[in-house]
Amino acid sequence: MNRIDRLFGILVLLQTRKYITADKIADQFEISIRTVYRDIKALAEQGIPISFEQPKGYFIVQGYFLPPVSFNTEEANALLIMERVVSGFTDKSIQKHYTTALNKVKAVLKTSQKEKLELLNDNIKIQLHDSMKNEFEHLSILQTAISSQYIIEIIYNTKSSENSKRKIESIGLIFYAFNWHLIAWCHLREEYRDFRVSRIEKIKCIESPFRKTDHMKLSDYMKLLPVNY
Repeated sequence: MNRIDRLFGILVLLQTRKYITADKIADQFEISIRTVYRDIKALAEQGIPISFEQPKGYFIVQGYFLPPVSFNTEEANALLIMERVVSGFTDKSIQKHYTTALNKVKAVLKTSQKEKLELLNDNIKIQLHDSMKNEFEHLSILQTAISSQYIIEIIYNTKSSENSKRKIESIGLIFYAFNWHLIAWCHLREEYRDFRVSRIEKIKCIESPFRKTDHMKLSDYMKLLPVNY
């Protein structure tokens, strides 16, 4: 990667995070910390309002926006193949939003890129067993509940085929054992519970903030999973 492409890449990376450390920038672009400092200085000299807060890292001052982003063919192809993954391993709500986002990407491509992308679109398929098809539409609202840290109320179909109403605090989503699972603090049981998303019948967002303030990290919960796939 030449320096111009790397500088633009760092700028895009800064736009995608609230804060990012020099170490993470160095890892992303496989450069030294010293080179990161030089590149940040170069961007600042071009009028990009980059600031720094210890120990969180660098950030773009609020109010600055990049001009419309361009995509090369390989980047567009990567997004296209991800559309197949999305269609196979997510639900209808995510599929709808991803398709809308991908259409915005396609709109800024050159005509020659669009033609190649359409050809590729007809020649990439994914085949899954019927048991893996996700007919629910919960993932989008669950993502919002996790990021907003709102309590939600769910109607959950238990293993004994009984409907149970729960108020929960969602800490994360994990795809394991070929299913999406919502990990959440259950007010009824007063402990963390693993809810298979396909068994959630209804979701109601109460929009009340979490009551528990010291939730465990999702990465720590993953160590407790019954299987490693």
